[in-house]
Amino acid sequence: MKRKIINFLNFVGGIYTFSKQCLQEFAEHSVSRQLLIAQLQNVGVKSIPIVLIVSSSVGMVMALQFGIGLEKFSGKLYIPKVVTVSILRELGPIFAGLMFAARVGSGITSEVASMVVTQQIDAIRALGTSPIQKIVLPRILACLISLPILTVFANIIGIMSGLFVGSLDLGLPTSYYMQKIRTSIILADYLSGFGKTFFFALFVSIPACYLGLHTKRGTRGVGSATTTAVVAACTLILIGDYFLTKFFWIIESWK
Repeated sequence: MKRKIINFLNFVGGIYTFSKQCLQEFAEHSVSRQLLIAQLQNVGVKSIPIVLIVSSSVGMVMALQFGIGLEKFSGKLYIPKVVTVSILRELGPIFAGLMFAARVGSGITSEVASMVVTQQIDAIRALGTSPIQKIVLPRILACLISLPILTVFANIIGIMSGLFVGSLDLGLPTSYYMQKIRTSIILADYLSGFGKTFFFALFVSIPACYLGLHTKRGTRGVGSATTTAVVAACTLILIGDYFLTKFFWIIESWK
C-alpha cells in the first residue's frame, strides 16, 4: 500500500513538472505547422467515426429510456428537453472524451513509448532538438483542437438520434421535437459542456505523452504505459467532470 501511494505521488509530481516544462517550451518555441496538421489528421479526423457511432447510440438509448419511463407519468412531452440538455451539458462531452481517451490516448502513449524503446527520442536529443517541441507539443495542441470539434459533432448527432427515436418509436411529431429543442436550449447549456472539452483534451494528452516518454522495461513497458495512460485519462475525465460541472455552475450563478 505504501509503495502504491509513493508511486501515485511520483506520478502526480511528474505530471506537474512535465506540464510546466511543456508550457515553457510552448512559450519559447513555435510548433511546426506540418507536424500539427499531421497530428490533427491522426487524432482528430480518424476519431470521427467512433465518436459519431457512440454519440448516436447514446442519443437513441436516452430518448427510448426516458420515453418508456416518462410515459407512465404522461411526461413524454418533456423528452426533447431532457435528452437535449443532458447531451449538451454532460453526455456529449463525457462520451466523446472517453472514446477520445481510448483511441487517441492509447495511440499517443504506444507511439511515443515505441520511439523511446527504439532510441528515436535519444536520436532527437543527440541532434540538439527537444523531444517536447517535436513530439509532445504537436500532439497536445492537436488534442486541444480536435476534441472540442468532435464534441460539437457528437452533440449534433446525439440530438438528431434522439429526434429520430422520438419521432419513430415514441410518436412525437418532428416539428414539436425541433421546437422544444430550440426553446429549451440556452447558451449556458452549450458552453458548460463545450468548455469541459479543453480540460478533457489535457487529461488525455498530457498523461499519454508523459507515460510514453518515461517508458521503461522495453516492449513490455509499452503495453503497461498504454494501459496506465488510458486508465488515468478516463479517471481524470470522470472525476474532473464533477469539479468542472460545479465550477461552471458557480459561474452561471453569478450572472
